[in-house]
Formats: sequence, structure tokens, C-alpha cells
Amino acid sequence: MSVPYETTAYEPPESPESPEEHLARLLGRALNSFELPDETLRRLDCALAHDGSLHSAHHSAGLHRETYRHTWLLSDGSALTLWELVHNTARGSEPQAEIYVDEEELRAATARLPLPPDAPDFELPVLVRLSPIPAPPHTYVPEGSADHARRLLRRAENQDRPGADTATLLATASAHQITQVFGRPSRAGRAGLLFTLYEHAFLLGDGGEISLWEVEHTATPDGRHMCEVYASEDAARQAMERRAAQLS
Repeated sequence: MSVPYETTAYEPPESPESPEEHLARLLGRALNSFELPDETLRRLDCALAHDGSLHSAHHSAGLHRETYRHTWLLSDGSALTLWELVHNTARGSEPQAEIYVDEEELRAATARLPLPPDAPDFELPVLVRLSPIPAPPHTYVPEGSADHARRLLRRAENQDRPGADTATLLATASAHQITQVFGRPSRAGRAGLLFTLYEHAFLLGDGGEISLWEVEHTATPDGRHMCEVYASEDAARQAMERRAAQLS
């Protein structure tokens, strides 16, 4: 059974959308988007991929109703689905869209529509085809990576640097990339000291990835350069704040 009405408002764009663009387009046309829980919107902030597909349709005497399933893959590996109801409530009227967080709400909203109870209805099997997850942001270079990791850990002067377990993992590194990290202004940047943050990203032998975060700074009593290495960006930035505070 074909869908009889034609409108570009509910058709996917010609070019691929990001998860954020897909959500913005959906919220922009839904009359009740303001009713979505804040928690739902917060979870969708970390979406990696998305898919939207027609789920069911109901047509009779110039009236119509379609439901669409919109699914996002989140960064924690879970999936979140929103249900869109598109309908007209009078012959020849413009279609309207509503959005719901679960199928029970969708069914209740559908039951309220003034559609003949004997009108034909069909449902499509749900086949979610998520758009590809963006490729990792690193461009690795196979150039003595295991040795680079050893030298990096060896020159780190902080006592809480990554330990033996991390060193064992990095012994299998087959490639790496070094990137200077910017952003997130901090007290360290306002203290008149030299702080530089680098991410050392490693590709391991089993295909896994691991990053070390190097802080180079002059927040020392004699102003000499010092190297510290941490297992996370947050830990590295907190160390920068501590060093800057000590000499403020």
C-alpha cells in the first residue's frame, strides 16, 4: 500500500544529516516538542548515529495517519527511540506532527484521532539502519610507537603517572599520533605560566586505542620545564590548575 500524500516536510533531506540535525528537524516540526523530558534531550546530546523510518500508516476518505520511528545510537552503546505521529484531522488539511517517547503514548494519541475504525491499516517491520558511526578522530603513524610510549612515561616526573599496567598495554602499540590540545580556559592560562597539553594517542596491537595526556609547564620553583603524564584529559587539566595555584 502506498502512502498517498506528498509533502517534503517529512521526507529525509537529499544530503546525509548528522544526529543533531535530524533531531533539530524533528523537534522543529513537532507541535508538542516542548513536552519532551529534559532527560531525554540530555541523552540525545551524545548521539553518534541515527535512523528514521516509516513504521505504520492508516488512510481513509482523505484522512491519513502515519507513524515514524526515529532511533539514535548513544555514546554509551544504548539506543533511544522517539515516535512521530503525522496526521490530518480534516479532509484536505495540512499534516501536523507530534512526537512521543514511547509506544504507549503514541497509541493513546493515535486513538484520539477522528479516523474511521474500519479504515485499512498496515504496519511495516521495524528495520533500524543506523547511519555509520563517525571514524575515530586520530590519524595514526606507525613509527616506533612502543618506544615513543616508553620514552614518554620515562620522562614523566609526576608520582601519579600511569603505571605498569598501562606500560604493558603500550608495549603492543603499533602506531601513534601526537596532538596539541586547546580549549577549556583555566586558571593555569591566567597565571602567566607556560602550560602546554598534548594528547598521545596509541593504536594497540589488538586494534584498541589508548591515550596519554602530557602536560609540559614551567610552574616549578626555578622556572625550568617539567613534564607530567596522566591517563585522562580531566586529570591533566586538574594538575595544571593545581600547579598554577601553587605559584599564584
